[in-house]
Amino acid sequence: MPLPRRSLPLLVLPTLAAAEARLRPVSVEAPEGKALIGRLRAGGLVLFLRHADTRGEPCDRSYRLGDRAGQRNLAPEGRAQAVRIGARLEEFGVPVQLPVLAGPVYRARDTAELAFGKARVQVTDSLLADDYAGGRLDWVLAEHRRLFGALVPPGTNRVLVGHRTPAILVAGEAMGGRAFPEGAALVIAPGGTGFDLLGILMLAPLPEGGFHHCG
Repeated sequence: MPLPRRSLPLLVLPTLAAAEARLRPVSVEAPEGKALIGRLRAGGLVLFLRHADTRGEPCDRSYRLGDRAGQRNLAPEGRAQAVRIGARLEEFGVPVQLPVLAGPVYRARDTAELAFGKARVQVTDSLLADDYAGGRLDWVLAEHRRLFGALVPPGTNRVLVGHRTPAILVAGEAMGGRAFPEGAALVIAPGGTGFDLLGILMLAPLPEGGFHHCG
């Protein structure tokens, strides 16, 4: 669906072409990925994880929080991917501010709890999926902007686990298409009232993974 212009962020990227070039997902083995990991080790950033892989799972049906059977859940590969994401962050020495914040839709919540441990995760409506927000969508987008932009102390990183569409609505259309697959992470430099996107990091990519086929 067309993205409402009123919901785009305060951040204005130089040109669409430059934004698309900068926002291509990169692996942790690529030079750009290694640079992002280096920035994350120093802290002061925001890591926004899209929930892990859901391919092959039934589409959302009820759009009710708490109704697991009516939601699109993680595939078995996605559950393993989430565990691997947490292990890779620990392996690379990326400091994580606790609690990790996750949306209440199960695919986001489960990703966070599998990656970081249930006791280290706080579930918040601030990271709702757009289809579950109802009349609160403007508030949900404002919360994404706040969490993307609020300063983070050096030596730690704010980690958020949520969904693709609210992130696109806040961070811009250059993240559309196939730029932000399931299990990928936005690396964000918060600026207090705004933010800058540093890149999209693939911590645990799956072969042919990243995009479900629900409408």
